[in-house]
Amino acid sequence: MAERGISVDHATIHRWIVRYSPELLKRLDARKRAVTAGWNVDETYIKVRGRWMYLYRAIDSNGDTVEFWFSERRNLKAAKRFLRNALKRHGRPERSVIDGSQTNRETLLSCDSSDRL
Repeated sequence: MAERGISVDHATIHRWIVRYSPELLKRLDARKRAVTAGWNVDETYIKVRGRWMYLYRAIDSNGDTVEFWFSERRNLKAAKRFLRNALKRHGRPERSVIDGSQTNRETLLSCDSSDRL
């Protein structure tokens, strides 16, 4: 806007974001590719803004990210929250591959034994 000689206050930009973000999200969701039936689920430890965090992620067989979640702890509660969000947005995968994490294994087993996590 400044390049075109238009002065816009930061509060106006914020109002635009609040107003148009839901519309943009709806349009982007309509264009996203379908997630494949096979997921690889794992977590890794990375530094974000100077703090160490766990990154839980699910990747489909095309190599596209299905879902991700940052957590300060690597425990059953964080793993269940991540998987619950992924299942709510994308449905159940036909096949899941996990690393050797006991937490991920327990989460998938609890998911298989009940519909609710």
